Parts: sequence; C-alpha cells; structure tokens
Amino acid sequence: MVTATFRFYEELNDFLAPARRRREFDAPCARAATVKHMVEALGVPHTEVELVLVNGESVDFGRLLRDGDRVAVYPKFESLDITPLLRVRSHPLRVMRFVADAHLGGLAHLLRMTGFDTLYDNHFDDGEIEIIAGRDARIVLTRDRELLKRRTLTHGCYVRALKPAQQVREIFDRLDLAGSAKPFTLCLDCNAPLRPIGKAQVEDRLPPGVRASHTRFSTCDVCRRVFWEGSHWRRMRVLVDELLAGSPPLPPETPAAPGPARYPK
Repeated sequence: MVTATFRFYEELNDFLAPARRRREFDAPCARAATVKHMVEALGVPHTEVELVLVNGESVDFGRLLRDGDRVAVYPKFESLDITPLLRVRSHPLRVMRFVADAHLGGLAHLLRMTGFDTLYDNHFDDGEIEIIAGRDARIVLTRDRELLKRRTLTHGCYVRALKPAQQVREIFDRLDLAGSAKPFTLCLDCNAPLRPIGKAQVEDRLPPGVRASHTRFSTCDVCRRVFWEGSHWRRMRVLVDELLAGSPPLPPETPAAPGPARYPK
C-alpha cells in the first residue's frame, strides 16, 4: 500500500471532509494512483487546482504517487505570476470566456453585462458543456462538483455563492476580472456584440417617453433589440461600479446598455 501526505490550501479546503481541512493528513493510495486521481478522490475537482508540489517540486496531474510523498495542492493564484512553475496544465486558467451550467443563468447574464463572452442554455447537459468547453477553450462555471471532475475539462470554477449578484462578485474576485471587463458591450440575451445606432434608425420602435428623453442607443444584430440608458441601466451601473472599483474609468464611447425595456424589430 502506498501512503502519501497531503496538504490543501485556501478555498480548496471547502471540498474536503472537516477533519482534513487546513492541516496535513495521510491518505492511502492505490499503487498506480496519479496526482489527479487522488486529488479528486479526496473531493477536490482538478479544475480548481493550479499548482501541485510533490516533495517541493511542481508536477503535472499524471505524476504517479509513491510511498512517503508529500503533496501540496494550491488553488488559482490572482496576485502572483506562477507561470514558470505551472505543470498541471499547459497554460494558466486565464482564458476569459465562459460556459455556465443550467443553474447559473443569472450569473451568465451578469457576466455578459460586464462584457464577458458567456454561453448559457438551460438545456445544456454535462456532456454538451464538456464538449463546448474543450472546443472553445471556455471556463466552466458550475455548482456541480462532479461536472468539474470530467476528464477532458481543464478550466473550471466551482461557484460557491447562491445569488447571482454574489456569484458575479465571487468570480470577479477569484479570476481578477476587473481589468478585463468591458461593460455593456454584449447583449444579455444573445451574447452577441452591441453596436451604437443612430436614433433616426430606431425612432419608430421607441416608446414616446424614451424618444423624447434619450439620444444614445445601441442594438444587437442577432435579436434586433434596441437598448438605452434607462432606470434598469442605472441599477446595473451601480453593480458594475462595485465590480470595477479600483480599475480605470470607462471610456466615453462605451455603447448604451439595456434600458428598462427592449424592443425587437
């Protein structure tokens, strides 16, 4: 029997049994067990891991464990560049395109609101999400730990918060998204780019009050909806400002965002 000593750090402890959190512990391993096999057998999805040290040396997930090995497992790093140390995958978890599972529609809309390409369909099953993630190099967002353990997934985040506004704050913090955000540039429904459009081109589709009081509009070329900076936009802007706190101000040419209503052609 092979026995290795494990220590998991920071939020990875959330996946462990209480008695194993924030401490070293010994665990029996099969003779042919790899790092990936044991990390997931202990409850931690491999997509949550960015760095594994065995006896102080960075290793990949395929490294076979030997009797007496000491294994340190780390989550994603936000403030440190550990690229020279990476072994568990060929590139860091910083490809900022997402696919969200069926339970995270609210989060998907908020990520689109901040300009992040996010695929979502409440009919996606786990197999489809796995295929999409591999095909498009997308980060999987889910509250299903078993989905994150699928063999071909390399990029994923387990979402701990329950409400969309808390979830988007969590993802922004964990993946350090503030500097990459481009708010109000994607359609919340289609995930397609918004573009500015002249008032004269959409005037016949506007409510009288909006026609009289607004001059800036944008449209989605997929669903043909028209957007303006109404009361709903102002409420969303408050959340966006919180998420972007500390980042540079938005440029003045940012397109108008969804208003209180949207009018398809």
